[in-house]
Amino acid sequence: MLLPGRLFERGLVYVGTDFLASPLWDKYIEYEYMQQDWSRLAMIYTRILENPIQNLDRYFSSFKELAETRPLSELRSAEESAAAAAAPAAAPAAFDASENAPSESDGKADEGKSQADGSTEQSSILETAGSTDPEELKKYIGIREAMYIKAKEFESKVIGFEMTIRRPYFHVRPLNVAELENWHDYLDFIERDGDFNKVVKLYERCVVACANYPEYWIRYVLSMEERGSKDLADNALARATQIFVKKQPEIHIFAARLKEQNGDIAGARAAFQLVHSEISPGLLEAVIKHANMEQRLGNLDDAFSLYEQVIAVEKGKENSTLLPLLYAQYARFTYLVSGDAEKARRIVVEGLDHVQLSKPFMEALIHFESILPRPRQIDYLEPLVEKVVKPNADTQNIASSTEREELSLIYIEFLGLFGDVKSIRKAEDQHAKLFLPRRSTSELRKRSADDYLSSDRTKMAKTYNGTPPAQPVSNAYPNAQAQWSGGFAAQPQTWPQAQAAPAQPQQWNPAYGQQAAYGAYGGYPAGYTTPQAPTPVPQTAAYGAYPAQSYPAQSYAPPVAAAAAAAAPVAAPAQQPAAAPQAYYNTYY
Repeated sequence: MLLPGRLFERGLVYVGTDFLASPLWDKYIEYEYMQQDWSRLAMIYTRILENPIQNLDRYFSSFKELAETRPLSELRSAEESAAAAAAPAAAPAAFDASENAPSESDGKADEGKSQADGSTEQSSILETAGSTDPEELKKYIGIREAMYIKAKEFESKVIGFEMTIRRPYFHVRPLNVAELENWHDYLDFIERDGDFNKVVKLYERCVVACANYPEYWIRYVLSMEERGSKDLADNALARATQIFVKKQPEIHIFAARLKEQNGDIAGARAAFQLVHSEISPGLLEAVIKHANMEQRLGNLDDAFSLYEQVIAVEKGKENSTLLPLLYAQYARFTYLVSGDAEKARRIVVEGLDHVQLSKPFMEALIHFESILPRPRQIDYLEPLVEKVVKPNADTQNIASSTEREELSLIYIEFLGLFGDVKSIRKAEDQHAKLFLPRRSTSELRKRSADDYLSSDRTKMAKTYNGTPPAQPVSNAYPNAQAQWSGGFAAQPQTWPQAQAAPAQPQQWNPAYGQQAAYGAYGGYPAGYTTPQAPTPVPQTAAYGAYPAQSYPAQSYAPPVAAAAAAAAPVAAPAQQPAAAPQAYYNTYY
């Protein structure tokens, strides 16, 4: 059975320096306080003050309170007590030597007195060893205070990272992007600091909260490898591949590469085989990297056999999306590692008989033809590209409109490098017929819709908001009919005779004062006095408010005083500066 003190020490070995280790330290302090082992309690405070953990100010205050209430003899450890006892014993001898050197003439007379005084001082120090000397206490606290200041300085650098860690424990729910990036930034900072123990401790904290993320395990292993700690690297890799992220293929692919680098070829093959058989059968990345490894080892036939085995498995699946990419990659790999262009073409021809055309497959096929030696066989690409690019009932699910357009552009670029003028012209004409009209129409419709919505929003912003709307310009000027264009005046008009009246001087219409509200729209300045006549509109006999006779052209200028008096109630336009006229529809054009 372990004693409680030893159990606390075991826990502190793992998490004692963590920023959030305060609860464990608090329990340890509580236990030692109940035991009243003051020297051990002071040592615990000293260990705490060496580390930048949470609540460091509280621990330093508690330590000073303990040091001021208990004698130093109870707080010092055995080593500290022995050092404190040895220091006063050496002090009198040094003092006597310094006193006797300048006055040897009367040395014999004072020698006995000096020895007596030294003996008395030494005995008094030994007698008061259990008491608290202010100087000794200040020195004792000062040593711990220097530790505390250093720890606080480091805490100020990491407090931002620590406060961003919202979930330091493991949970099956994914972490948000901010926390994931914070862990990377925190690890970067600690690695730059260079303290190996701090690096290991932070990685261990990280892989608790981020246990389901292979990138942090991979980073942990690489960091330990870089620092020469292979045991820690192997331990972290084993935990990742066997426990925490054992169902994720990327950690096994990484393990295979690392084992190959360390010379464990059998282990690398076993890692790849685990991915092929259990973790993620048919994963293209695993197939490519495994084949590349076999090629590096000189086993080219094994690399070819790997591709053929995976292709055979995918052929048995209906509508396999991996099969086209496997054929394209196999043909490319064959040509690049062996230089056999004919074998690579046979692989492509075989693939065309077994795969469904798609944009990724055609893009890979075009790239494959671009790396082959001359003469290039590009005539067979044209019908294949047309089958994907031209939408019809049979191929409508092959690719989206965006993918069709992208493939058409890729094909045109390919022909620009390796085709002739006739083929380029044909491909460009086809692209223009299929995509340019649709784009122009859609862009035009979008622009019209945006303009309409913008106009509508502008009008709604300027609608009636509780004040009476401004009167039309024609109502403000009853005689303004004579100012309109001759085209309108020449039209025959029939006016009710009962409305006829001789022309009379017109009184200033109070409605004009409301015209100042137009200044708020930005279309008419506040100082505008002569409004423009409206556009001529054919009138009918229903408008009987005008006299039957026609009037000569008039120009009317309102009195300045009357205009000012009428515009006085409208406060908002009067406060506006006389700015340059703006369009009524501010966002229309």
